[in-house]
Amino acid sequence: MSSISTQPFTCNGRHYTPPARPIVVICLDGSADEYLDCALARGRMPRTQVLICHGYRGKVRGALPSFTNVNNASIVTGVPPSIHGISGNYFLDPDSGEEVMMNSAKFLRVGTLLAEASHSGRRVGMVTAKDKLREMLSHGMQGIGFSAEKADTVTLETHGIADALTLVGKPLPKIYSPEASLFTLQAGVALLRAERCDLLYLSLTDYMQHSYSPEDPEALLFYANIDTEIGNLLDAGAIVAATADHGMNAKQRHDGSPNVLYLETLLTEEFGAGIKVILPITDPYVKHHGALGSFAVVHLPLSVAVERVYSFINTLEGITEVYRREEAVRRLELPSDRIGELVVLSGRDVVIGRTEAYHDISALEGGLRSHGGRYEEMVPLLLSEPLTPTYYRKAQADPRNFDIFDFAINGGASC
Repeated sequence: MSSISTQPFTCNGRHYTPPARPIVVICLDGSADEYLDCALARGRMPRTQVLICHGYRGKVRGALPSFTNVNNASIVTGVPPSIHGISGNYFLDPDSGEEVMMNSAKFLRVGTLLAEASHSGRRVGMVTAKDKLREMLSHGMQGIGFSAEKADTVTLETHGIADALTLVGKPLPKIYSPEASLFTLQAGVALLRAERCDLLYLSLTDYMQHSYSPEDPEALLFYANIDTEIGNLLDAGAIVAATADHGMNAKQRHDGSPNVLYLETLLTEEFGAGIKVILPITDPYVKHHGALGSFAVVHLPLSVAVERVYSFINTLEGITEVYRREEAVRRLELPSDRIGELVVLSGRDVVIGRTEAYHDISALEGGLRSHGGRYEEMVPLLLSEPLTPTYYRKAQADPRNFDIFDFAINGGASC
């Protein structure tokens, strides 16, 4: 490997002093600890087992809502949603009054550490399975940033690379497949081996976790293949760290049918028209979750009293938490201008919908597995290096998934 910059950099109040080694941070999208537990217990992740024995495995708390855009933004900025501004995959834009996807970098309120690292001399790369994240995660970055989903349309001007498919040596993967995530990891391996990057962020997709439970053969094979690529990253000399944006749970009744509480319908029946329920899980990947998750925000017309709706929602079976706007800002670390008057979270096996007509449940493949609430908040932390005493103490307190670059860059005892 050619010379690697050790120039320190700062991002959003955090100071990073990188070692002269390649660093790879992986977001194992949707990876609740149970997936690792099952695969490790069955001997399907031998390289990861060695990584844990030599380094560190623990748990960290993600950002709420436990959705993809929110947590990926937190990971690359090192701060919670109240600071970076991303409150979901989807929101009601107060400036336009329209419901919009929150994919654009224009919604970010702070810079990213990937950008700062690239400006300090690191050769930075970002590969995401889902193209919806590419613009946001590579915002301000000088380096390589592309998606597995659209690796066939990369250009040097936009993505910093013109030969992604040739470099990886794999065909373009389908987004609804395990290959989308594996291609993302393989791209990271190829970029390291070609010495085109020495600091990488690789963000996978949760299609497999939405589709299969931890003990299913398909999930076990998927994690075995992830293990192979983790081994390849380690063999390339990289410090490897991994976490997740959120976990995953079955959201079904005993008969296997989706356990949906149609909140907008219930509120309209009780208080009349004009109430709007926004589901921040909403994104283009409807086969993943059908826009059904365990987190919702409620926007009320002036004619409806907040306290009346607050009290009513608290009586609904399956609802576990309800917060007024100011409480949600304080307790859930959310940006006040990008949420409704009320924020609602549901139970481990319950999802919140708008109306029955709004959701196309037929698009779901298999049973409904989803995320978004408190029960998908805790996720793994893996690091290939043993922690310094200071960072070990930090790991025993209340570490967050968006501390992972701090752990990977500053926390390793042998970095």
